[in-house]
Amino acid sequence: MNGTVYTAWLYFGRSAIKWGCRRLIIMMALFMSSCVTPPPRGPSPAPSPSPAQMPSPEPVSKAGDRFTFTIVYDNNEYDPGLETEWGFSCVIEGLEKTILFDTGGDHATLLSNMRKLKIDPGKIDVIVLSHIHGDHVGGLSGFLEENSDVTVYLPHSFPVSFKSMVREMGAEVAEISEAQQLFTGAFTTGELDGGIKEQSLIVATSRGPVIVTGCAHPGVVNIVRKARNIVAEDTVYLVMGGFHMAGAPASRIESVINGFRQLSVRKVAPCHCSGDETRRLFREEYGENYINSGVGKSIAIP
Repeated sequence: MNGTVYTAWLYFGRSAIKWGCRRLIIMMALFMSSCVTPPPRGPSPAPSPSPAQMPSPEPVSKAGDRFTFTIVYDNNEYDPGLETEWGFSCVIEGLEKTILFDTGGDHATLLSNMRKLKIDPGKIDVIVLSHIHGDHVGGLSGFLEENSDVTVYLPHSFPVSFKSMVREMGAEVAEISEAQQLFTGAFTTGELDGGIKEQSLIVATSRGPVIVTGCAHPGVVNIVRKARNIVAEDTVYLVMGGFHMAGAPASRIESVINGFRQLSVRKVAPCHCSGDETRRLFREEYGENYINSGVGKSIAIP
């Protein structure tokens, strides 16, 4: 047994007793995928549903007039009645399908927070996974035990074993490589490479596009620039989620803020891995257009 496998076994040994063998296998796969480079792309064991191809740069259709973006998992406190853990997950309502973007680091915290917020897991139609790290996909297996009647949109670079296990739990898998429209009003940036391949979500609203990021490994300014091109919009209404700048020097944070201004980003809601200093400097720059965020924060548009 090599060192990585042995470490995984020690880490998840107690979980086998509590949760059973199937979840243990899934959890070990998540652990291993964060420790090693994902295997080369290969054929999927079963065909995946194909998302609608992104239209050419014509004005995108809006799914409705009111949307809510509710953070159900985060390491920043907002609602003191909810649990904080390292990771991120957000529920998007108002489109023709309800989206769960990322699943946090564990299912127990995710499902507990959802229920306290009166969000029924059974109402989720679509799960969008940003990238393979455990603090974004760790809650998936437990969620699928509650509701497997979903389509999981995940980067093509995810391990084949991960995709197979999602299918075995009853969910459909849609693999994402390029920018696409998932359904009316919902777009993916496609896989962007920043050391870790990652996709971000774009929701077209009457106020302008809202961009939801997991960790923004490819660079949050790069993501915003890509998203603007996809939906052919000159301004961005809101960027929310992890900006991947915890511990970054002030000069880098200020450069990102300048990039946001140049790209006409109107509002910001950094959380998760953005870092306290990033949040402070964005708050100073954006003033009333800075949205303080953490677990339990719900942003309504309009």
